[in-house]
Amino acid sequence: MSWIRNLRRSFGDFAVDIPSWEILDQGVTALWGVSGSGKTTVFRILLGLERVDSGFSWTLSDGVDLAQLSTPERRLGVVFQTLELFPHMTAEGNIRFAAEARRRPHDETEKHLLKLVGILGLESCLKRKAALLSGGEKQRVALARALIGKPRVLLLDEPFSALDASRRSEARNLVAEVLEQEKIPVILVTHDREDLTAFAARSFPVKVSEIAAGRIIRDSALSG
Repeated sequence: MSWIRNLRRSFGDFAVDIPSWEILDQGVTALWGVSGSGKTTVFRILLGLERVDSGFSWTLSDGVDLAQLSTPERRLGVVFQTLELFPHMTAEGNIRFAAEARRRPHDETEKHLLKLVGILGLESCLKRKAALLSGGEKQRVALARALIGKPRVLLLDEPFSALDASRRSEARNLVAEVLEQEKIPVILVTHDREDLTAFAARSFPVKVSEIAAGRIIRDSALSG
């Protein structure tokens, strides 16, 4: 397990206040709540993109405190709700850019890229510019880009909300298959209960942390 402590941020009449939060070392820790509950603020703090009140720590099982590191040093894989691909670059270029930014060894990158292309079914779109990809293709490229750098933790921000309802089930299954193979701890930010149900049916553990008014009000293990 890793532990997040003293995650606090005030915005006048609204505050996020999480004294202690346990993150699974394997499987998915889901931060679930309605719009306006504080999910986005928590997500941005974990990435190092949002100022936080004093005392915040995020200690991994190996003793590393990510809160003491800069955003690049935290080595987190991220899939934003808006995906944030470089539109002028190809799908492959987007993925390789992340590997180069993390200074991954070339041989490791090639092997991992080949594996991710196979798992995610990216063969047909690697050479196309991101601006020309479908919504589902963009999501798969964003996931590959997040994983290519061998992150300590993968953070997913409402990863299926931009997809049509007909494609969400397929996308959930695909992401779950990747998580089973990559075995990277995941923090999933979502408002959609169906996201949780889909992951609960898989082989990895799922813990749901319900957030309301900036506070985690309930932790529960979920199984299919």
